[in-house]
Amino acid sequence: MKYRLLGILALGLLGSLGMAQKTLVFGSNGEPASLESGNITDGISIYAQRQIYDTLVDFKPGSTDPQAGLAVSWFASPDGKTWTFRLRQGVKFHDGTDFDANAVVFNVNRWWDPKDPTRISGGSNYEIWGELFGGYKGDKGSFLAGVSAVDKYTVRFTFNSPVPYFPVAIGSGYFGIASPAAIKAAGAKYGTAAGGAVGTGPFKFKEWRPGDRLILEKNTNFWKKGLPKSDGVVFRFIKDPAARLAELKAGSIDFTTDIPPANLKDLQNDRNLRAVFRPSFNVGYLALNPSYKPLSDVRVRQAIAMAINKKEIVKAFWGDLGVTNGHFMPSSFKTYYSPKVTDYEYNPAKAKQMLAEAGYPNGFDLEFWYMPVSRPYFPTPKEIAEAMGADLSAIGIRVKFQTKDWATYLNDRRNPPGFQAYMLGWTGDYGDPSNFFDPHFASPITDLFDSAGNKLDIKELNEVLAKGAASSNQAERVKLYQQADEITFNLALRIPIVHSQPLIAQRTSISGWVPSPLGSESFEDIVKR
Repeated sequence: MKYRLLGILALGLLGSLGMAQKTLVFGSNGEPASLESGNITDGISIYAQRQIYDTLVDFKPGSTDPQAGLAVSWFASPDGKTWTFRLRQGVKFHDGTDFDANAVVFNVNRWWDPKDPTRISGGSNYEIWGELFGGYKGDKGSFLAGVSAVDKYTVRFTFNSPVPYFPVAIGSGYFGIASPAAIKAAGAKYGTAAGGAVGTGPFKFKEWRPGDRLILEKNTNFWKKGLPKSDGVVFRFIKDPAARLAELKAGSIDFTTDIPPANLKDLQNDRNLRAVFRPSFNVGYLALNPSYKPLSDVRVRQAIAMAINKKEIVKAFWGDLGVTNGHFMPSSFKTYYSPKVTDYEYNPAKAKQMLAEAGYPNGFDLEFWYMPVSRPYFPTPKEIAEAMGADLSAIGIRVKFQTKDWATYLNDRRNPPGFQAYMLGWTGDYGDPSNFFDPHFASPITDLFDSAGNKLDIKELNEVLAKGAASSNQAERVKLYQQADEITFNLALRIPIVHSQPLIAQRTSISGWVPSPLGSESFEDIVKR
């Protein structure tokens, strides 16, 4: 009765907002941290932004294969240090201004240049650009040397060294192209509930009710003719997976993500629902921060890896929809797996012995942070955290669980000295091993610190990753990333817990939803009957 009432209230609300029945209602597993493109790192924000913005390079539905987006073509110079993009003509931003080369240069400079006057202070400080592209303007390690408009519809990127994967990297969901005019007009409010967001995508920003929902309406001037097929999208913020499933059953939402694998049969037994499987392309991990004295000793970190019964935890929480091993990369990148890496054995006795050898025979206290929202890799983070905590307590590590709201969780882990131990994960943005290694291990690491509170710098690993990113020789890249696979395994700074096949779900009244392995997709083709 309760959930039937929820459905009636939700439908009544759509009517009061003047929305047609063909408005999609999406059960989001949390609230976006921001709608400002280039200033996010989380998948929840990307999912919302993907509906508002377009990127230069897109991906074929259901795959990691690149295709034309706002750029119709691109090519590299013979030395690989220059990429030139030909842009789509006749495209308008939602505010009616023109999309052109100057708009691209404006956006890229905001992401890349710390001194750009249009940057919005605070937030994540555009960290994803530095993580994917070696740093920012003026940094010694920056891949990018410059970006310029060759003519109205041609943009040229010049690099300090070859970046063979640049087109797919710039196509990732962080880098939606926003209206320069809208950013200048909104100032520091851009990307917030008060300032909105303006792109060229299939849906336009209408309203953001913090803590409740994001309302988008159809872009009737979308450059893809005949799209979008729906009149709008409402993102309902529903953190609890059980609540999302209940509302899906009641019909108050049309589709949702990150359903716990334990609910698969429940979906299959409901004739009004359909279980959908997102292709596996992720990792859920436990990060161990060396800024906390016990964790500065690699023996302690390796002991923790041995103490967690990963196989049993994955079996309990994912069933057949998850695998565990010692590799940070998913099996899509098996070519780059080191043959020397399997996994840490589950051995509590040996783990306890290693703690004693490291000077902690009686264990130690540990703050263990878990996410407040479900994600594809951790659909029920609190319960999974408690299972890992129980294993750690068996070797004398006294766990104190902590959490906070999603945007603050993401931001505060980067403030020195950082969280002691925390759960997080990653869904790949493009089909290259650099996308799993560089954001998490390339120096300077933004969310792991040394004893002095400095961002962690692992020189040997950084050199290997820099060579891998710049190499166009596939055989050489395989050797380099196998080396990186071995180094990261032995360091045990981020312990891979699971590579999952995310379970998502929809009502049978919608069609055209093609989930992407990259973790988000446009809703432009979805039809609601």
